[in-house]
Amino acid sequence: MSTRNMTGAQVRQSMVTSGSAVKSRQLLPYFVQMKPDFLTGTNPKQAQLNSQLAQLSSNLSDTENLLRMTSVQAEAMRGLGSWHGGLFMAASKVLGEESVKEAGQPGK
Repeated sequence: MSTRNMTGAQVRQSMVTSGSAVKSRQLLPYFVQMKPDFLTGTNPKQAQLNSQLAQLSSNLSDTENLLRMTSVQAEAMRGLGSWHGGLFMAASKVLGEESVKEAGQPGK
């Protein structure tokens, strides 16, 4: 039987190291299992989140384009409103003058 000459500090150090090694070995399989899934994206939840993020990004892009188009259309509607206002004022003036002329002629 061979004997080793170890000091008390070496024994304590090896026990501390082995104790933390046991803890890290207990946690290691979880992190090792999750790390490749996270990096490769094979985790179903990660894949679902990536899909939802892509859909959200697409929807935001569509919304941005629709807002730009709405802004252009709002400017056009403003112009149409000005034109209609002008036409109503002109019609009011023309019809108003005709009604005044008709009211001024007592024979009709």
